[in-house]
Amino acid sequence: MDDDMQYADDATSLVQTELYLKSGIHIGTKFRTKAMMPYIYKTRPDGLSVLDIKKIDQKLAEFAEWLAQFAPEDILVVSRRENGWKPVRVFGKVTGAKYFAGRYPPGMLTNPALEAYSEAKVLVVVDAWPDRNAVSDAKKAGMRVAALCDTNNTDFQLDFVMPANNKGKKSLALVFYVLAREYAKRRGLPEVTATLEDFTEE
Repeated sequence: MDDDMQYADDATSLVQTELYLKSGIHIGTKFRTKAMMPYIYKTRPDGLSVLDIKKIDQKLAEFAEWLAQFAPEDILVVSRRENGWKPVRVFGKVTGAKYFAGRYPPGMLTNPALEAYSEAKVLVVVDAWPDRNAVSDAKKAGMRVAALCDTNNTDFQLDFVMPANNKGKKSLALVFYVLAREYAKRRGLPEVTATLEDFTEE
């Protein structure tokens, strides 16, 4: 683990470094994009890039602050990736945000005639590539867009980049657990009592 050890532990850290490491939130891919270079701590001998845990912690706090500008009913969280289904559902249930887990229905954000039509001011996606149709629709609708971005993602059409392993179930659970807790705190909503395990796919 030596080459993965960037410590985030101080008085302002959202969670302990050990929890970040255990979730694999920092483990990237063998591909790196220019947009994600500022968040990469190093590349391991096996070719995998590792995200900087301290920066992940800072950005998670910024993400909660950014999202807190929006009321829960103005937020839509989308995940096509199956590992994100449970985290986005639980996030929606505990915060009151809208959510959609599964294959995004084209026009959901732009066509009021659709049964699945949903109005929102901000879209949060688990991965801007598999969720690209949702991102495209959101931009057409004039919405703000945030995405979890791994080392292989770009920041095209994004208003907020959240660096994180956006593929692993433990990583996604931790991101949405912390985000729900911090968002609720900043919005003055009831305290989130759901546990990290509640956000984690079996």
